[in-house]
Amino acid sequence: PTSVRLDLMNQGYVPSWCTACYRKGRTGEHFMKIAKAGNIHNFCHPNSLLTLQEYLNDYGTAEEKAVGERLIQEEQERGFMSDSAVKMLNRKLKKVNAGEHDQYI
Repeated sequence: PTSVRLDLMNQGYVPSWCTACYRKGRTGEHFMKIAKAGNIHNFCHPNSLLTLQEYLNDYGTAEEKAVGERLIQEEQERGFMSDSAVKMLNRKLKKVNAGEHDQYI
């Protein structure tokens, strides 16, 4: 429900509907290779933000949109992702905000 999503976002958690690794074949040994190298956050974090933005555009209430879009901006500024991941995220967010779906890294 909306209250759960809002509560999570207000606490700084990013609700995610991501299935990108499965769709891109990053499973099993391939996934573990990326994860063990410490690079999976450059995939998971941007993808979680993309799926959140897509959800907000398609189904979000006005309050969810305000809270969620603020959270997406804060997450980009945290310095958690590499510069190249942030650049790719911004390109894909523009596509999502233009109505495209299934944008992922």
